[in-house]
Amino acid sequence: MAAAGAVSGKIIYEQEGVYIHSSCGKTNDQDSLISGILRVLEKDSSSVVEWTHAPKERAHRGSEHLNSYEAEWDMVNTVSFKKKPHANGDAPSHRNGKSKWSFLFSLTDLKSIKQNKEGMGWSYLVFCLKDDVVLPALHFHQGDSKLLIDSLEKYVVLCESPQDKRTLLVNCQNKSLSQSFENLLDEPAYGLIQKIKKDPYTATMVGFSKVTNYIFDSLRGSDPSTHQRPPSEMADFLSDAIPGLKINQQEEPGFEVITRIDLGERPVVQRREPVSLEEWTKNIDSEGRILNVDNMKQMIFRGGLSHALRKQAWKFLLGYFPWDSTKEERTQLQKQKIDEYFRMKLQWKSVSEEQEKRNSRLRDYRSLIEKDVNRTDRTNKFYEGQDNPGLILLHDILMTYCMYDFDLGYVQGMSDLLSPLLYVMENEVDAFWCFASYMDQMHQNFEEQMQGMKTQLIQLSTLLRLLDSGFCSYLESQDSGYLYFCFRWLLIRFKREFSFLDILRLWEVMWTELPCKNFHLLLCCAILESEKQQIMEKHYGFNEILKHINELSMKIDVEDVLCKAEAVSLQMVKCKELPQAVCEILGLQDSEVATPDSDVGEDENVGMTSCPTSAFHGNSLPVLAASEARDDNPTQESVSPNVSRLTPA
Repeated sequence: MAAAGAVSGKIIYEQEGVYIHSSCGKTNDQDSLISGILRVLEKDSSSVVEWTHAPKERAHRGSEHLNSYEAEWDMVNTVSFKKKPHANGDAPSHRNGKSKWSFLFSLTDLKSIKQNKEGMGWSYLVFCLKDDVVLPALHFHQGDSKLLIDSLEKYVVLCESPQDKRTLLVNCQNKSLSQSFENLLDEPAYGLIQKIKKDPYTATMVGFSKVTNYIFDSLRGSDPSTHQRPPSEMADFLSDAIPGLKINQQEEPGFEVITRIDLGERPVVQRREPVSLEEWTKNIDSEGRILNVDNMKQMIFRGGLSHALRKQAWKFLLGYFPWDSTKEERTQLQKQKIDEYFRMKLQWKSVSEEQEKRNSRLRDYRSLIEKDVNRTDRTNKFYEGQDNPGLILLHDILMTYCMYDFDLGYVQGMSDLLSPLLYVMENEVDAFWCFASYMDQMHQNFEEQMQGMKTQLIQLSTLLRLLDSGFCSYLESQDSGYLYFCFRWLLIRFKREFSFLDILRLWEVMWTELPCKNFHLLLCCAILESEKQQIMEKHYGFNEILKHINELSMKIDVEDVLCKAEAVSLQMVKCKELPQAVCEILGLQDSEVATPDSDVGEDENVGMTSCPTSAFHGNSLPVLAASEARDDNPTQESVSPNVSRLTPA
């Protein structure tokens, strides 16, 4: 909530003579009637309600209007502004001291409206916001509140509370799913469906259990006893939010119906120790070229990298450095990239305040970046505390990326992708170019039409149906067949599902692009397979599935998931009857994969972490043996980067 007058825009509704009764019961106090103007304003896609004090309009309170119904709102008037503090500075202010009563709030923050009983004096309304702030009662001395309600219903759906017919509950329209997520984050409104298209991060970063409750409130009101869902209603609700997302493709013309296929036995997969600096150095020639790139990628895929090696190796994995480049060529490339980076950085640094006032897109980008940076990985020592140089660099890199790709600019969620890169690189320029390369891979996830997200959800459904059609059928019976609960996993590549150090391991494995295309979808399948038993045996419904998946965050074993996902890929590669749709998803349609029949011998199992065998069956494939023994309980390497070395340019 902000100070009144902070927003200008198109006036949708305006009413003078709307009073706050500040001292009910003190009939001789002429200041007990506070006159004001109530407005509903529209700016861009955002709508706000504003009440401003009109000091010249004063009136005497007539005793004939002092009805007993007003007494119950005395307490409201004295405690109405006990709002929780907000980090983004939008706490209520007194607007230069003119009136402590003036207020403004976004309709996305509105929870309910309480009305007076019919025939009981002046018409009045009380607004209650989502964070339980109750605003002062507004008394309509000139006319009634019906026109205001009519105006509000253009933007929100209002319905009577089952418990109190005087209370109107605010429900979002089906197409504004994005707004429901947005409200939970206290973000400004960007509109209805436009929000989920432009801002998928906001629509998926909050707890799914909260989101589900909000959805139910939207459709059923806030009474828990009314939360009975008719079949398919929730699936329709979510599918409407992402136009074009059709998970049940059987209805689509030309769709390849995947019948039950015997995939064969699933192999046992083993992981090796992370690639050491010594192993890396042995694979470099005298001019600095990486030798046997395919073998190096295999080792990274099966074990990841030791932390000391990441700063160097990630530049190759992300495509910043060509694998066949010499040390001299890389030095020249870095000089070129440094110049290019600072030219782009200067572009936004040199924009004056006056210029920025006339550049709404740049203002919006800056505002989003500042908010996101202040809440990105703040529990990590690298980013904790005030005036942290890491935070300044996050901000500067993201602002510079807006100059690099102004069409995309900044979308919430991109800070999550940058944070680990800057943590590893400890260098502004190198982190930027690695981030730009990563965004080349992730670009479609953040585009307005969300085509990348639609495609991935459909592909994930196809893979899961092949692996376990029974589980897919169960999810569909619970209106969860669209797999929307995996949206966050895909959007920012599991960034919020694993610990920070585990994400470093997971990402570097995925960047090898082994063992097949879209390996991240098989990671999703591996996680879901692990949770299948609990979901089905406990008969989880729509709400419970979302809540359960959300609560997996930080509880997933990264090595176990990598084992299972690789085992699934090998199982599919061995299958001779793999459907064409699956071949295309995994990138197998144009290649013949060699699958030797030899099994892994006992000697090759030394130093390997074994993954438990699944219920599925298939032939085993040879795996790469480790050169050193692996501890049964490996500990994460301790990383204490010297943050003071980071100096913003």
